Amino acid sequence: MGQIDRAAKLADSFGSGSVGMIRFGIFSSLSSGFLANLLRAYEHQNASVRLEFVEGAPAEHIAAIRHYQLDIAFLTCTAAPPYCDSEHLWTERVYVVLPEADDLARKAEIGWQDLYERRFIVSRMDPGPEIHDYLVKHLARLGHRPSVEYCAVGRDNLMQLVSFGKGLTLTSEATTGTSFPGVVYRLLSGEVLPFCAVWAPQNDNPALRRLLSLARVMARRAGRCDSTTSTLTAGPMA
Repeated sequence: MGQIDRAAKLADSFGSGSVGMIRFGIFSSLSSGFLANLLRAYEHQNASVRLEFVEGAPAEHIAAIRHYQLDIAFLTCTAAPPYCDSEHLWTERVYVVLPEADDLARKAEIGWQDLYERRFIVSRMDPGPEIHDYLVKHLARLGHRPSVEYCAVGRDNLMQLVSFGKGLTLTSEATTGTSFPGVVYRLLSGEVLPFCAVWAPQNDNPALRRLLSLARVMARRAGRCDSTTSTLTAGPMA
């Protein structure tokens, strides 16, 4: 009877989502920002739920979600991928990464016109290809095809190449929580990235449902804070 009682309590814990596992697909930095805060808060409230993380490209994460190899992914998107549910949770500003000795480092904010004839480097690994497309899309509007070189290095070494003067790159706001010698971050005026949670509608993982509930609460709170900030500064945010 004792064993049956323990088994019933364990089953109840899994059913409520207080025990279990969530498999995450990560496309954004965990050094700071909404996602880092969400994961800290969730772990604090659900210490018995195991969290597994997988970095990869958005297409890989979406395929893994459809095959139930991942429970959820946090991606830059504006609409739900086919056969998935999604919800916009937060936005991140876009920053230019440049050597601290660069003339543009004297500016607090940089416009696209400042980058017209500059050279860029991006990683072959994600999110390098997405940054490449982002640069081409925006600079092409100015009638210029940018010089963008792919480098077979990860993010950390890419930042060091920027410090060596090999080129500039772009990054999202969460990444700026990590500092690199010889490198500075400068806001790219008016540019923001929408981040969404993506999951399979048939996924009945109770721990996932608890995570989504917490994410919605935190997103609403963050939205209210942003609205208050915009009002106090008396200026619209682009």
